[in-house]
Amino acid sequence: MPETYVPRMKKRYLEQVHPGLKQAFGFRNDLQVPRLEKIVLNMGVGAAVRDSRKVKAAAEHLALIAGQKPVVTKARRSEANFKLRQGMAIGVKATLRRDRMFEFVDRLVTIALPRVRDFRGLNPNSFDGNGNFAMGIKEHIVFPEIDYDKIEDIWGLDVIVCTTARSDEVARELLRGLDFPFPQPVSQ
Repeated sequence: MPETYVPRMKKRYLEQVHPGLKQAFGFRNDLQVPRLEKIVLNMGVGAAVRDSRKVKAAAEHLALIAGQKPVVTKARRSEANFKLRQGMAIGVKATLRRDRMFEFVDRLVTIALPRVRDFRGLNPNSFDGNGNFAMGIKEHIVFPEIDYDKIEDIWGLDVIVCTTARSDEVARELLRGLDFPFPQPVSQ
């Protein structure tokens, strides 16, 4: 019987992180142990107000990064100060789950984050109080799927990691186990 492909980060979670969290936090049931639920990638394209082709280009780039077709986000209401009308395309987003999510995490922590200029680790305070982590990447070109020579514009990318953890402390340890580069706490 052929062996099915399991992403490297998923295998690591199942073999190392899950048992480690279960023991460290004293979870009695396997289903109590937190896991990654989804990752939402969002690209806001402010220049889309002047040129609607920018959203199409951003969607193509996000499709390469995410490995799936993104959804175009539209303005909910008109805003005269930004020359924005209701229903106008202003960005793109993609929600990753299951194996595709683990593949993205692998590429994020092993390839993309080390390529970020002046990177000193992720902010450990970027949790929302419910175990979800948000971060921003200023240049989407740090991902290897993007051909630097063929791009016209550089956009930022928001990455929101949703976990089933109920506290930020447990979620931080989950992400640290998946090699997210958080600075180590200073012991006194």
